[in-house]
Amino acid sequence: LNKVMLKHFNQSEFVRRISVCTISILLLFFGFFSNDWHVAEQQWFLDYQHSTESLIVGRMVKSRQDGIFSGGGLNGAGISNDLSQHWITLKQVHDQYSAYLTGITFREYSPYMSQTGGQGMFFSLLDSLIPLSPQAKLKLFYMLTSLLSAIALTLVILWFYCEFGLGVAIFVACSMVLSQWLTVFGRNLWWGLWAFYLPMTAVMYFLRYRRTPASRHFITFGALVFISVFVKCIVNGFEYITTTLIMMVVPLVYYSILDRVRIRQFLKGILAAMLGSFLAVLLSLMILSFQIISVKGSMSAAFEHIVFSLMKRTHGNASDFPDIYTASQTAGTIEVVITYLRGTFFDVNNYLTTSSPFVSRFLFEIRYLYLIVLFLVMSIFVFYRRNNNISTKQRQRSIALIFATCFSILAPLSWYVIFKSHSFIHPHMNYILWQMPFTFFGFAVCGLAAKSVFPDFTRLVRRRI
Repeated sequence: LNKVMLKHFNQSEFVRRISVCTISILLLFFGFFSNDWHVAEQQWFLDYQHSTESLIVGRMVKSRQDGIFSGGGLNGAGISNDLSQHWITLKQVHDQYSAYLTGITFREYSPYMSQTGGQGMFFSLLDSLIPLSPQAKLKLFYMLTSLLSAIALTLVILWFYCEFGLGVAIFVACSMVLSQWLTVFGRNLWWGLWAFYLPMTAVMYFLRYRRTPASRHFITFGALVFISVFVKCIVNGFEYITTTLIMMVVPLVYYSILDRVRIRQFLKGILAAMLGSFLAVLLSLMILSFQIISVKGSMSAAFEHIVFSLMKRTHGNASDFPDIYTASQTAGTIEVVITYLRGTFFDVNNYLTTSSPFVSRFLFEIRYLYLIVLFLVMSIFVFYRRNNNISTKQRQRSIALIFATCFSILAPLSWYVIFKSHSFIHPHMNYILWQMPFTFFGFAVCGLAAKSVFPDFTRLVRRRI
């Protein structure tokens, strides 16, 4: 009888997990691909980050014309600008799409030398293999990118479901669907949103199923980190690299607290992650260096470009850079962080109208500072709650989640602080970092709080599923 009941439970649980994944992928895909839930203002959604995405389109034109590895395989545009000094103009952006869609060839090509351009080479390969019109292929590429992003985030949702149940997973899923920044990033060919979450997802599932400490596990863990971080670097370079690496460690913090591992074991895990990440970044830098050498012709030029690119994004000396970078180099770090605390996570104005400027600006615009306060209050509530129905194991999971959430805020802050100059220049996009993965874990805490207040709600939902 017990075997029959266990088999029935496993089958039911499998169906529930498939249902959760299917619904999640569909909701996220249609949000990313066509903004069906109107989370972002429609024109903003349609125009978002075309300037950077045009470098992928330019790469496909260059690959169609001269081969995938021409121009060092680097992304770029059919212009005479040096992209490290003068960014692409709106007219030049339009020209990249026009060249791809109409079959125009480039007479000159300016490569973007701050990332390896793996996504550009990947889409160039697909472009050469798929026998469709350029218009149809471009739409297909948006669909593919949206789907990959939806799958990556669904794996995160599934992890929360497995660890905390359906109620918490619903809160996390809603936070993803309602995030306007995830929505506008989700289909962009340049950003490859899914790649940012690959290392964290790999660590989540590795630690979930291989928790027993063993020397060989740390070697396997380090190798897994190396592969996932290397793939991320190849796909979209070193964009938000500090955030990605700290985000990857969040599950390690969670499981270390959950299992009450010794500090020595925890440090071994951190060391394995650091070593794997270092080797992945180093290998990626070596590949990028050879790509730049193929374009510039010397190792010194490659080294100078990499150092210049790093320093102009961090805390360089303003006198060492063109005047256009003076404001970003002299800006205060606290000033930059405050800017991102004021950013909008979700805008109710997209759904409701009000005649009150105060309500429209300060209440309808759900800012990240509000979320931080909310997550803090919910964490305190969950930590000190008294409920006889909660087992010791469940309480330990709650505590582990709270500490992981607190740690996860370091992921976005690391970029705002270390890459202060980049964050000063790019307030039109760096708000996405709050979703890597701080808001996910914060809303999971909110889900736990709601679950303790309404314990029967998730059971009702599960019956319906």
